Amino acid sequence: MPTRRRILVTGAASAVIIGGGLFAYDIFSPSLAEAREPWRQAAEGFGDPRLDILAYAILAPNPHNKQPWLIELIGEDGIRITADLDRMLPETDPPCRQITIGFGAFLEQLRMAAAEKGYRAEITPFPEGEPQPVFDDRPIADIRLVREPGIATDPLFDLVLERHTNREHYEPRPVTDRQFAALRAALPDGIAMGWANEAGQVEALKAIATDAWLIEYRTPRTLQESIDVMRIGADEAVANPDGIILDGPVMEAANNLGIVTRQALADPDSYAFAEGITMYTALIDASPSMLWLHTPDNSRATQLATGAAWLRVQLAATREGLAMQPLSQVLQEFPEMAGQYVRLHEHLGIAAPARVQGLFRIGHAPAVQPAPRWPLTSRLIDA
Repeated sequence: MPTRRRILVTGAASAVIIGGGLFAYDIFSPSLAEAREPWRQAAEGFGDPRLDILAYAILAPNPHNKQPWLIELIGEDGIRITADLDRMLPETDPPCRQITIGFGAFLEQLRMAAAEKGYRAEITPFPEGEPQPVFDDRPIADIRLVREPGIATDPLFDLVLERHTNREHYEPRPVTDRQFAALRAALPDGIAMGWANEAGQVEALKAIATDAWLIEYRTPRTLQESIDVMRIGADEAVANPDGIILDGPVMEAANNLGIVTRQALADPDSYAFAEGITMYTALIDASPSMLWLHTPDNSRATQLATGAAWLRVQLAATREGLAMQPLSQVLQEFPEMAGQYVRLHEHLGIAAPARVQGLFRIGHAPAVQPAPRWPLTSRLIDA
C-alpha cells in the first residue's frame, strides 16, 4: 500500500484526523536509515573487488523486493549465484518468470559495476541447465572476473545509486516521444519496447492494469502472498529489510492504532482493505504514460535479458528525470489472471511465442528514498 497523506480514524466516541503534517509524531518515528545502509556501503566499498562489485549488484530492482540471490565466492576470481528457494512467489509467479527477470537485473548491474572497477565479468547463465518448470537448486549463473585495464564503462552506471522504483502519484504531463526514444536506445539486443503517451491509448492500458490488480487483490491466496512480505513500519523494515515496505509517520500511527495490520489488510470488510483499493487504483489512474517490454520467446535466457532491459530502461529513465513503477499483475500466471493476460496481449497485438515481459507506468514524480536491502554479507554463503 502506498503512503497515505491523510487517514480518518473513527472511534466509538470521537473522530481523530491524522494529517499530512504530523510533525509531533514524525520527530519520534523510527528511521529506515539502517535498512538503507547497503546503498551507502556500495558507494564506499569494501576494499575487495568482488565485494565492491556485488555491493552494487544487490541494489538491482527485483519483484516484491524479495532479493532472492545467494552468492558464493569461488577461488580468487569466481562467483556463483543461486536462488534462495524460500524467497520465491509461488502464488503470483508460479513459473518463477518474474524472479528470473530480477536475477537478470542483478547480473546486468554486476556486469556494469565490474567494468567500472576495471574487470570484465564473464557470465555463464544456467551452467547446469535452465531450471524448469520452476526453480531448483541449480545455479543461476557462474561468473569469472577478468582484470581488463581500459575496459569500456557503461554511462548508465552513474545513475545506479539514483535509480529507485517510484510508487507516488505522477504529474499529468506525458512522457515525450523523444524521451521514450532515449529509453529504447538503452535496450540490449533481443528486447523490444513499446509505449503509449496519447490519452486514449493510456486509458485503455490503465483499465487493463486496474482490472488485473483488482483480481490479484481480491484473490485471497495472492493477496496473502503480498501481505506476508509487508513490513509495516520502520522497525519491521529494519528487522527484515526486504518485501513491501509500508513506512512513514502516518503508516506508523495507523499501525499503532490497529487500523493497518496484516489481519485488517486481508479482511475484505475492513477499512484498510477498502482503502487499499482506493489508493492503488488512484496511483494507476495517475499515470500519464505507459511502457512495455516484449520478447520473441520466453526462455529463461530471454527472461534474464528482460531483467537487464528493465534495469537499463529504468536507469535511462532516471537520466531523463522520469519515474517508473512496474504494473506486473496482468502478466502473472495464476489461473484467475488468464483472461487479463490474453486481453493485454490482444490489445498490444503480441501473439505467442512472443510475449509481453513487463508493463510499467512512467512519468514525472517527486524523488523517493531507496528501498531497504539486506546487507551484502547476509547474502554470502560458504563454499
